[in-house]
Amino acid sequence: MAQIQVTDLTFAYEGSADNIFDGATFRMDTDWKLGLIGRNGKGKTTLLNLLMGKYEYRGNISASRIFDYFPYPLKEHDLEKTGAELMEIWKPEAESWQVLIQTDQLKMDPECLYRPFGTLSFGERTRVMLAVLFATDNKFLLIDEPTNHLDGAARQIVKEYLSSKKGFILVSHDRDLLDKVCDHMLVLNRETIEVRTGNFSTWWENKEKQDAFRKAENEKHLKEIGKLKAAADRSGRWADKNESTKIGFDPVKEPDRCIATRAYIGAKTKKMQKRVKVYEARMNREIEEKEGLLNDIEKVTDLKIRPLSFHRELLVEASDLSLRYEGAPQPLTEGFRFQLKRGDRAVLSGENGCGKSSFLHAILHAAGFPGFEDPGSLILSGRLEVPAGIGISYVSQDTSFLSGKLRDFAESRGLDESLLLAVLRRLDLGREQFGKNMEDFSEGQKKKVLIASSLITPAHLYIWDEPLNFIDIFSRMQIEKLILDYEPTMLLVEHDVRFQEKVATKIARM
Repeated sequence: MAQIQVTDLTFAYEGSADNIFDGATFRMDTDWKLGLIGRNGKGKTTLLNLLMGKYEYRGNISASRIFDYFPYPLKEHDLEKTGAELMEIWKPEAESWQVLIQTDQLKMDPECLYRPFGTLSFGERTRVMLAVLFATDNKFLLIDEPTNHLDGAARQIVKEYLSSKKGFILVSHDRDLLDKVCDHMLVLNRETIEVRTGNFSTWWENKEKQDAFRKAENEKHLKEIGKLKAAADRSGRWADKNESTKIGFDPVKEPDRCIATRAYIGAKTKKMQKRVKVYEARMNREIEEKEGLLNDIEKVTDLKIRPLSFHRELLVEASDLSLRYEGAPQPLTEGFRFQLKRGDRAVLSGENGCGKSSFLHAILHAAGFPGFEDPGSLILSGRLEVPAGIGISYVSQDTSFLSGKLRDFAESRGLDESLLLAVLRRLDLGREQFGKNMEDFSEGQKKKVLIASSLITPAHLYIWDEPLNFIDIFSRMQIEKLILDYEPTMLLVEHDVRFQEKVATKIARM
């Protein structure tokens, strides 16, 4: 069984004062199905790039296998090429018949390999890349978030496919995918890196128990330190007071004292001072044992939202609605019927390209939401009603427009900058990010900017379009709790099965 050994890995990006990895040491077997998780910005994609040899680092990475990486790089002109042509660039050693075997396992029409890549849906592109990735078995595969932007059906196909494979690292924030696919977990904790047997749920259950034990141990140490400190203070005060009586006394008030008493008092004081040192030594041992107990505990802080209550119960109603883009041969959706009432949390479901995001854009246009006054080439027929005066808070699935400083972003949207930064801190965005340009943020960090912006915007209706793409697992749980606590009226497009199960009051199929 071949192994990959990482020893004393240290890496920081040029110009950064903080190390992404600092003396990291761990090992992996090349036949594992390894899930890689960690907070946004902890270095998951960076680790994959280090394994690929893209950056210089200190330490050692020893591997008997060559690595291959998903997703393959795509340039603008590549979209005009077919998958078969791109295959020769991505993996020249792969034969067509090997790729075709994988397309069959991925339940994909082989004809997709011979269409221009730009004409394929996100799900088809992902499956073509995976088919090429797994076409040969002589490499250890690094798979970075393969289900982002995929609908439920495509996710299920990818999930079943990966569960039949081995010899890879899978970066994902989809708990259901990690449970179905992985047999080991590589976890980038706050301070340490750990490798554990089992899937995500097994690791999470053990982590919760371990965190509870560490918190209890921390409390026990704090109490013991408190007792020792109080005892040391008492002994120290007694020693100081006793020492002050060695010189000078009133023979009338203290007839039993004489000069010889001084030696006795000095001996007693010395004994008490020695006892103080014993207490201090025990305190130092307790403090040392306590040190680091809470370093890896995920300190998830509750989020808040500011929902408004609208005077009407029915907020969105669609009847026999059809959506299509000008020049398109067929509509995205036809005869769609939908109602959203106050207090509903509706999730739109359907295949990629069925019009979920377009329906959200149509609602934003009907409500006169800034930036959506002009519907562009989107043509509506049927009936779509949104009451006048409704306040909407929107999270787009697109983050490419984010650039510049957070300060400028807050000002452009009329947001309280200090409140925005406070919510971002609760979402675990480090203070060191506040001075950076947003274009240098990871995709997960960019998404957190949009979510934080939405949370501090008072609204009657929250429309979130694939809000959890690239968002880490811990923040997903945090957002789930927020929604369950405050019960805002929401309309969402989100394919995370666990998230849907937790927060949705209704699922509308398009």
